[in-house]
Amino acid sequence: MGDRKKVVVIGAGFGGITIAKAFKNKNVDVRLIDQNNYHNFQPLMYQIATGGLEPDSIAYPVRRIFRGYDNVTFRMANVIAVNPKTKELNTTIGAISYDYLVIATGSQNNFFNFEPIKDELLTLKSIPDALNLRSYIFQNLEKALAKKDKEPLDEILNIAIVGGGPAGLELAGALAEMKKHVLPKDFPDLDISKMSINLYEASPNLLNAMSKQASAKSLLYLTKLGVNVHLNSRVSSYENNKLQIGDNSFYTDTVIWTAGVKAAPIEGLPKQAIIGGNRIAIDAYNQVVQTKDIFAIGDVAAHISEEDPKGLPMLAPVAQQQGTHLAKNIIRLANNKELEPFVYKNKGVMATIGRKKAVVDLPKFKFQGTFAWLVWMFIHIMSLVGFKNKLSAFIGWMTNYFTYDRPLGLIIRPFSKRK
Repeated sequence: MGDRKKVVVIGAGFGGITIAKAFKNKNVDVRLIDQNNYHNFQPLMYQIATGGLEPDSIAYPVRRIFRGYDNVTFRMANVIAVNPKTKELNTTIGAISYDYLVIATGSQNNFFNFEPIKDELLTLKSIPDALNLRSYIFQNLEKALAKKDKEPLDEILNIAIVGGGPAGLELAGALAEMKKHVLPKDFPDLDISKMSINLYEASPNLLNAMSKQASAKSLLYLTKLGVNVHLNSRVSSYENNKLQIGDNSFYTDTVIWTAGVKAAPIEGLPKQAIIGGNRIAIDAYNQVVQTKDIFAIGDVAAHISEEDPKGLPMLAPVAQQQGTHLAKNIIRLANNKELEPFVYKNKGVMATIGRKKAVVDLPKFKFQGTFAWLVWMFIHIMSLVGFKNKLSAFIGWMTNYFTYDRPLGLIIRPFSKRK
């Protein structure tokens, strides 16, 4: 070991994987920790939920990513807390010491005032979530066909999506296409017209983080697909399958929550370091405020400045750029050199609403439609980890393109909401 510094990275998301890879062949020893032994590609989670792709298309074993990395090791564990004074982590597999700590724990669902009934809601933050959602939708279709319960048919079939961000729109579009092209073939004796897909957004626009053109076009796309989009519609309650929106109500057994996220920091940091949205306050060098040798990147971190009063957006490119930059800074720190401030280079944002329907906002120009959809598809395939994942996703999408089908409606693991 000698004088090699120990760098511990918590989280195998976009930021954690990027910084660990950036340390390859450097004079440091890296320990990567995550509660799962795989990295998953969060932007395509809705494809798993709607049967377009299987989990192994968007997930990749962490250990396999770092084959050939002599200085990177992985441990599957939950981090309970950090002790900055002793430079130790308390984890489910024991204490782990560090010289430099990088927190890349990402974000979690923010249920706001719906926290007491969160188990009644379906979410899309992890692969288990996506598989549960897939099973639940197809279980309800079988339930509607059997008509065993007194529950009204439309109440079983109806789907409500709360939140008009990229996740909500992409899921709504995929479900609408499934309703139109897949379900009539798989359930010919079921009146699919009784299924209503409603999307609720509290603000006046969809995709608030994107341009007005993207917002307007996405609304048009969803409407053409048959999704009922309700803007300025804040959901106030959900009880006994009744979703209340102001004076209006919508009866459904399936409420999918994509309305917001909050950061997932670890315990043990100074109270002053945790700010709005549960994010960790960092300085221009990604160092956690009022700490030494502790850094944070990605969704969990927020550098407040005049240019970014709420911190940088919770996007994968932010985490990846921070990871690459921070790896260089930690090497500089280990060599007693001056740190360099991080500057984010905005490369644009995008969202897809369905087949040949996507919106792309680049720094200097914006476009929508078929070309935007092709760009979205290319970027996402190339961003997947592993050749097999890229090939699997490409074959799946091409099959869907030519057959208008989403063939993966398997209920392998039945799911029921906890009451």
